[in-house]
Amino acid sequence: MTVTWEDLGWERLAAGVGRCRLPVWDCTAGLVVGADTALLVDAGSSLGEGARLRVAAQELAGHRVTHLALSHPHFDHVLGAPAFAGAEVFGAVGTAALLASGREALRADAVAHGLDVRLAEEAVDALVAVRHEVCGEWTLDLGGGRQVLLANVGPGHTGHDLAVLVPGDPETVFCGDLVEESGEPQAGPDAVPSHWPAALDRLLDLGGEDALYVPGHGAVVDAAFVRAQRDALAARFGVSR
Repeated sequence: MTVTWEDLGWERLAAGVGRCRLPVWDCTAGLVVGADTALLVDAGSSLGEGARLRVAAQELAGHRVTHLALSHPHFDHVLGAPAFAGAEVFGAVGTAALLASGREALRADAVAHGLDVRLAEEAVDALVAVRHEVCGEWTLDLGGGRQVLLANVGPGHTGHDLAVLVPGDPETVFCGDLVEESGEPQAGPDAVPSHWPAALDRLLDLGGEDALYVPGHGAVVDAAFVRAQRDALAARFGVSR
C-alpha cells in the first residue's frame, strides 16, 4: 500500500513537494523529493522531533534525506538537525560561525521558549556543522530533473535568512520566518528590520504571482499575502522603498 503525504500528517504542495506543521511552535518543515535524494527544509526543535521528521521523510521519499537546508539559525528550526546524520547541510553565509560560537545562546533561547533543559542541552551538544554556505544563489541538483534554488535573501528576520525555491506546477517558495501566517512576524534582537521588506521583495521576485509561499509558521499563503506583510513591516519599522 502506497503511503500518501496525508497519511503521515503532511501537506502535499506539488509533485514530490510537501510540508508539515510541527506541534508546540507550529514550525514548518518542508520536503523536496529527488531521484535517490531528498532535501529537508528545517529540522525541528529537538533531536526527537528531528528523528520523527527523518522517519516520515524517508517513508515519503523512499530513501534517506541527503540534503538539509536551514532557513535561519533559530532553535525551533535547527535543533533537530543532528538526527540527519550524513546529510549535506546548507545555510546562509555566516550561519556556520554563528551556530559554532553561539551554542549557549541557542540553548538559553530554546529553554526560555519552553523546551525542556535536558532536550535543549543534548541537541545543542550534538549540533551539526553547516558545511555549505550560500552567498547569493545556489542551484542544487537533486537528480531526475529536479533542481531547487537556495537563495540568501536576507538579512531580515535574522542576519542569515535562506529561502528555497522549488520549480514546478505550482512553484513553491519555502520562506522560513521571513513570512509568518499564524501571528505577527517576530522581530527579535537578531532581526534586521531595515532590510526585512527588501527580503520579501526578493522572495516575490523569486516566486512570482502564482507561487505557493510556505511560511515558517502557519498556513501556506499567496503572493498577495507576502506583499501585504511586506507593506505592514515597512510601516511598522518606518522603512521606505
